[in-house]
Amino acid sequence: MVKAVIIVPARMQASRFPGKMLAPLAGRPVVAYTVQAACAVAGVEAVYVATDDALIAEAARTAGVRSLMTDPACRNGTERVAQAYAALTAEGLQADVIINLQGDAPLTPAWVVEDIIAAFDDPAVSVATPVVRCTPETLAHFRADRARGQVGGTTAVISASGRALYFSKEVLPFDGQSGGMDVWHHVGLYAFRPAALADYARLPQGPLETTEGLEQLRFLENDLPVRCVPVESRGFRFWEVNNPEDIARIEALLSEKGDPNGL
Repeated sequence: MVKAVIIVPARMQASRFPGKMLAPLAGRPVVAYTVQAACAVAGVEAVYVATDDALIAEAARTAGVRSLMTDPACRNGTERVAQAYAALTAEGLQADVIINLQGDAPLTPAWVVEDIIAAFDDPAVSVATPVVRCTPETLAHFRADRARGQVGGTTAVISASGRALYFSKEVLPFDGQSGGMDVWHHVGLYAFRPAALADYARLPQGPLETTEGLEQLRFLENDLPVRCVPVESRGFRFWEVNNPEDIARIEALLSEKGDPNGL
């Protein structure tokens, strides 16, 4: 059995939506909702929150998990997860797989995380992340956001073997001549073997990561493979809290479809 832990990175000063981790979502702070989604995952050793803010740490405690204080200078969630995991290893924790379930992804179904953990049965996998085929509705939301000059979800371009070729906040690939080529929605979740997470923390930011604002591009810019794992939506739509209006959008999804984790 793979020994897996989930670390939820949660910072206060998000550039597009400051304070979003404490914004109320269906009666709970966003970060607390995400923590409860993490706790619904089967086969996980423990769930932690990595944060730079005392109020978020208190929300984590109220939700029933331990928080780890990390440096406000962490540039993204994976750096924050790497710092938190280093603190846990200093206490004696050793995991086979560390999962970065981003604090703004409260609708992540447990089965998606479980599928990502299962991907590590392949010893060639060092980094894995889920993708789901865009529904027409999700694709329409992506394009509507871009038409308004906003960025919402992230798309992934993948090889025939499932290796990530690129991630973007644009809708890729361009489908003007494709007649309906699949667009893959990247779900805000990463999993790493400890060595890959340590490598990430040592590598510099590159121009693609900086320009797109997508942390996973650091792996691709340094020729480190990322396995994209196709997962099933099972009738639910994935959406992260990127902008203030996403709160109402997610609450509407919860009202229409219910919570994928039954929370």
